[in-house]
Amino acid sequence: MPHRLIIADDHQLLIDGLTAVLHEPGEWEILPPVNDGRQLLDRLAVSPVDIVLLDLNMPHIDGIKTLELLKKQHPHVKVLVLTNYNQPQLQAEVRKLGANGYLLKNSSAAVLKTAIRAILSGQEYFEELLQPETSLPAYFIDEFMKKYQLTRREVEIIRMVGSELTSKEIGHQLSISEFTVNTHRKNILRKLEVKNTAGLLNFAKQHGIL
Repeated sequence: MPHRLIIADDHQLLIDGLTAVLHEPGEWEILPPVNDGRQLLDRLAVSPVDIVLLDLNMPHIDGIKTLELLKKQHPHVKVLVLTNYNQPQLQAEVRKLGANGYLLKNSSAAVLKTAIRAILSGQEYFEELLQPETSLPAYFIDEFMKKYQLTRREVEIIRMVGSELTSKEIGHQLSISEFTVNTHRKNILRKLEVKNTAGLLNFAKQHGIL
């Protein structure tokens, strides 16, 4: 009996391309696609699926939150994250949430099929990514902010603390008072549930912010 596969992506052109290259009668059955996380979770509630090809940048419920909910509600369903983000920190995050694989969308059809077959056989398939020389993509920062309810100013201050600037120096660069900087720092510690600057820096490094 063929495995049941569903594509979760909001770009129809990509869906059409994936459907064409993955046409393997007898090996897997490609179910009608969904365009956002909410649709995917609704579909899984009523239709059995073996593997999901999951985009991370979708409307309504983003891919990270979708993955988290999916693995809680349907732990047996395999998930291959298919994304444009060449970001090791993001790959580590989805792996921690239970993804079974991570593949860039510019991969070849042969590599994609290999990844799907590996995951369906019980293995993992995480593409080796090169750390980009540029700063973290906006997506990753936005998701970090959303997850920990941080503001852009607070993320900026975390990075400045990581550069060993004092509150006075940070205030001077941001044109705010030292008191305001210290208030931000207290709020950051509370939101991240860390006790001091050392804990903050360790947390930020673990999550790829520094």
